[in-house]
This record gives sequence, C-alpha cells and structure tokens, in this order.
Amino acid sequence: MTTELRRLRNYINGEFRDAADGRTIDVINPVTGEVYAASPLSGQADVDAAMDAAEAAFPAWRDTTPAERQRLLLKIADAFEERAEDLIAAESENTGKPLALVRSEEVPPMVDQIRFFAGAARMLEGRSAGEYMEGFTSMVRREPVGVCAQVAPWNYPMMMAVWKFAPALAAGNTVVLKPSDTTPASTVLIAEIIGSIVPKGVFNVICGDRDTGRAMVEHPTPAMASITGSVRAGMQVATSAAKDLKRVHLELGGKAPVVVFEDTDIAKAVEDIAVAGYFNAGQDCTAATRVLVHESIHDAFVEALAKAAAETKTGVPDDEDVLYGPLNNANQLAQVSGFIDRLPAHAKVEAGGHRVGDKGYFYAATVVSGLKQDDEIIQNEVFGPVITVQSFTDEAQALEWANGVEYALASSVWTKDHARAMRMSKALDFGCVWINTHIPLVAEMPHGGFKQSGYGKDLSAYGFDDYTRIKHVMTSLDG
Repeated sequence: MTTELRRLRNYINGEFRDAADGRTIDVINPVTGEVYAASPLSGQADVDAAMDAAEAAFPAWRDTTPAERQRLLLKIADAFEERAEDLIAAESENTGKPLALVRSEEVPPMVDQIRFFAGAARMLEGRSAGEYMEGFTSMVRREPVGVCAQVAPWNYPMMMAVWKFAPALAAGNTVVLKPSDTTPASTVLIAEIIGSIVPKGVFNVICGDRDTGRAMVEHPTPAMASITGSVRAGMQVATSAAKDLKRVHLELGGKAPVVVFEDTDIAKAVEDIAVAGYFNAGQDCTAATRVLVHESIHDAFVEALAKAAAETKTGVPDDEDVLYGPLNNANQLAQVSGFIDRLPAHAKVEAGGHRVGDKGYFYAATVVSGLKQDDEIIQNEVFGPVITVQSFTDEAQALEWANGVEYALASSVWTKDHARAMRMSKALDFGCVWINTHIPLVAEMPHGGFKQSGYGKDLSAYGFDDYTRIKHVMTSLDG
C-alpha cells in the first residue's frame, strides 16, 4: 500500500496552479527522512507568469491609501492568529521544529511584525516642503520601488517570509516570493491566507530550486531582489542583479562572537548562551556559536557549557521536552558532521559531536574547545548545534578575534563592567551587539549585518525604508 503524496502548488495571480511543465520536487520530512509532498519545480514560464501578475497588480496597489494597506495587513495578522495551528503544523512538517516552540517563539512575533509594518504603512513621509531656492518649493515623495523578487531560506520559512512580504506590501510594492525547495509547505499556506485578503497579483508564490530563484532575479520586471541565504547565494544574486541595476537586499550568513569576560556570572551566561546556540538546531545566522572566554574562567565555563549541552535534548516535534528538532536536510547533516570530522588535532570535543539516531537528521548539542583563530570551524559558518570555545587573555585580543572573521551580523558581550561593554559595543564590527543577552529581536529594531553578512535591514523603520524610493519634486512659485 502506498500513500499518495500531498501536492503543493504555486500561487499566481490569485489562483493555485502546477508548474507549467508539470515538473515537481520531492519534499522530505527531516524528522523521518521520508518524502511527504511534491512541490512545483517552477521554470521560466512560471516566473514569467508570476512577474506579469505582480506587474499588472502594481499600479492599483501602489495607489491604495496607506490606511487601506494598513487595514489589509491587519486582516492578514488576524488571519495568521486564526490559522495559527495550521501554520504551526505546516512549519513543523517543513522543518521538524518542536510544535511548542513554533507556537510560542515564532507565531506571536510574526503576527506582531505584520502589525508593526501595518502601522509603518501610514508613516511614508519625507522632509517637509520648503523653499531651498528663492522662488521654488521643494518636497520629497517616498514611493514603492515596484515588483519585488524575494527568496526565503529554509531555517525560518514562515518568519522570513513575513520579514519580506510585510514591509514590501506595506510600502505599496507587489511581491513574487520563493520559499526554499526543502520547505515550501508553510509558504504555500501563507499564500492561501494572504490571497483571500489582498487583490489578485499583489502576492504571488512560486516554488522551485536555485535555478528558479536565479530566473526570478534575472527577470527584467522586478525593481528589487531580496534574499536571505548563504554568502554564496547572496554573491550570485548581487552579480545577477547588477546586470540591470536592480536594488538588492541581502541577509546572509553569520558567525556571531560571544565575548565572556571574567566578571560574568558563569551559570547564568552558560544557561542563556546554550539556548541561543542550540535553538533551532543552531540553524540561525545570529546563533551564539563562537564563544570567546577570558582565560581565568575558561575551564569552569567549558565544564558548565559541556554539562548544559549534554542536558540539551533534540527530538520529534510533539515532544515538549526538547529544545530543537533535526537539521533541515541530508546535505546540512553532512555539512555539520564534516566540520567535526575535520577538526584539527588540537581541538577537543567536550560534548556531542555525533548524529542522534539513524532516522531523520538529528545531531547532538556539541561543544568544541582548544581551537585557534584560523581553524576552519572558527572562520566558517557551521549552521548546526555546535558551539566553539576559545580562550583569550585581554580585551584587545578578544576584540581582535571577535572581529577576525568575514561575517558581521550579530555579536554579544557578557560583563558587569558598563564602560567595557560600551567600548566593546562601539568596536565590534557587527550589525547587532547584545549585552548580557543573545538573540532577542523586536520589530522596532533593525536586523542586518556588514561585510559578508550582506546589506540592507530587516524589521524596523529602516527595513521599511529599504522597500521605498525617494523622489524630489520642485515647483516654481511663479506659476
């Protein structure tokens, strides 16, 4: 007896449809490693159709009042709350995440973020009009950029979709959104919800692989391309977008330093850092994965962190006692395992360092000590439940090592010394610096990095502004 696979479909111009040529991709549940759905493998014809729909819908959507866009976004937020259990189930099947954590840690922030951008829709303002040249009045118009091609990642499929569509729609843009090929289910459900609220063509979803995403970015219609993904993918998007000077918004990888000074409460720091490092199986570009500890407390810290790792559980979604689920896919399991397999002789695995079970893609919470600054696992993003620990001698060395990677998304400083915290927050070359905490986000504050972590901001008024363009209008007072 065979079980018929669920069939996911694209959402284009207000209707669900298969890929034009009928091609599909198998979608695998990372908890079991088994196929549970078939998703469209969209090609050029599907990209063309979605872009045509978004382009046709743009003038009317652009010309809606901010109040109307706010009203519709608030309806979307309400609908997300009403369909929360459906969204949670789809996201858990997508990713293997614990149901309880999606319910408590993802859906409420998503709803809040949509409501934030609903409010931002009514804040599209420029400088006040004035006479900057005798006989002429100048004013600034802030306008939507147009059609936005958006590519979301597999680590937070629902939340990253919200971070993309909410500011874009609030500003008056239309959207073509592609989820990752491994996690399309929750995005297709989002299309069903949003499609029942906004005019057809305003919000479109096409599923597919990296070639589908490439076709979206290279398409002549979008005015802006936005991606959350790997550094490699970001570089490819920036290169493709440069051919016709599209705007680009990139949120890429991270290698967050966690700088722990000698005056830190070890027990409290370890408890918080373990959660921030292992949450979502470490598949978070802001995860607390690279700990730098003052030499005077290094051994005690490592011992406590290894104990915390050993007590951290991974498991199936309906087990309320687990912190995280599986890695997202077989390739990611191989990548994480490869980092551990290739550790240099001077490194020591203090906890974990192995796969859990023989079904699905589970990996144990891991701590690695004894590392040097130029080691592969220090310089490159693991994107798994692995925390590395280095021992530093003084503030200058801590800062040098913290900044000594190509990523620059997030960081944290742990100390009771206010002046030192302020010095470090100024000198750390990262888009976010947390002090005595790591990983909280709020809709009102920007999220985004420097260097190879990309450019552009998500969340906040800064993220909203990224989806607008500025026009100067000048009029003669002589009539």
